[in-house]
Parts: sequence; structure tokens; C-alpha cells
Amino acid sequence: MALCDANYKFTWVDIGQFGSISDGGVWNQTNLAADLESNAADLPEPTPLPGTDIPFPYVIVADEAFPLKPYLMRPFPRRVTRMIDEERVFNYRLCRARLCIENTFGILTSRWRILHRKICCSIENAEKICKALVCLHNLAMSTNNNQYFLPEWRCAENYEGIHLENQWHAIGVAEYFKELSRVGPNRAGPLSLGLRNYLKEYFVSPTRYAQAPWQFQRTFREFNVNPPA
Repeated sequence: MALCDANYKFTWVDIGQFGSISDGGVWNQTNLAADLESNAADLPEPTPLPGTDIPFPYVIVADEAFPLKPYLMRPFPRRVTRMIDEERVFNYRLCRARLCIENTFGILTSRWRILHRKICCSIENAEKICKALVCLHNLAMSTNNNQYFLPEWRCAENYEGIHLENQWHAIGVAEYFKELSRVGPNRAGPLSLGLRNYLKEYFVSPTRYAQAPWQFQRTFREFNVNPPA
């Protein structure tokens, strides 16, 4: 399990959990989850979103496998027939942000072929190998990313909203890196729900629409519904 920044560098990893532990158990047993829950994590102070004057906390962008928390932003439930337009836009933009971690894992596995197969060694050595690869990946991205990371290794979306899947998708890393299933009931508190709703309204505000109007149209094409007039 890992986090990354917008430059495809890992900022946090948890390696070595046993496969018998549930997906929710993996997250709940990490020191990061405990620190975030107790407000002990060293996060930046809340900062206003561009074009606003209300401080908004820094959050981790996650998928449906994780609970909604003030520090953990997940999509609205995918009830396509019941979702309102603003929720569809929110989910689409959050999904685009999650491309960063997908690309980070994709670049890592594309460049280090040992990850294309099962690592046949002790658990301790396998953990050390994975940690070393993460460190080497970050070092290469920081010092020599022109040769280590090529644009064609990145999954992206162009200005017409066309999704571009590139080379790392053909490698078949999904056999060893899988999407997490649902952690458990999403009983979010009012603060978490309020933050998500605030971000939802920001995504459909004139400020955000002016920045990327083509994404707004792409949202409804993805859900096969007509955009609002």
C-alpha cells in the first residue's frame, strides 16, 4: 500500500503485510492510519482552494475501498441512476487525481522487471527488495527522470477528454498489484461529509469549470448520460 505525490514519487509505503489480513486490516494496522486518526500526522495547515478564501484541509485521494474521513477523500457511492450531476463530476475529477498513484506503480513495475514475477526469497528479503526499489524509483525520478521515466509510460487524458492507456498497461502487473476491495461500511461523520460536499460544489463552480471545461463534458460521456443544459 502506498501514497505518492503529483510527480509520481512515493511519499509513504507499507510493505510486508500478510495476505490473510483483510484489506481494511492492512490500512487499519498502519502507523499512518493511526497518526491520521489521532491528528498526530505532520500534515500541512489547511489552505484555501484556488479562487476561494476558506481554508480546506489537505486530504489523501482514495477509491471506494477506503472510508470517508476528514483526511481521506473517497468517491460518492456509484449509484449511476440515482447520482446527481455534481456527484458525477466529483467522482470523475477524483478518479483523474488517482491516476497519479496508478502511474507511479506503473512506472515502477515497468522499469524494475523483478516485479513482473513472484519474488522467490524469504519474506524479510522480499520486503527489503521492495523498499529498495521504492527508494531507487524516487531517486531516479528526482535526478534523472528524463531517461528513467518517458512520457509514453504514463497513462493520461488529453484535452479532448480521450483516455490514453500506455505501455505499462500491457505488462500485466495486475496479477501482483490488485485493487483493494471495500474496507467496510462507509459511516462517515458530518465533518467528512461536509468536506466532500464542499469539494463537490467547488468542482462545479465557475472557477473550476473555467479551468477545464472539457472535463465537465467528459464526465457525462463516461456515465453515458446527457450533460445538463
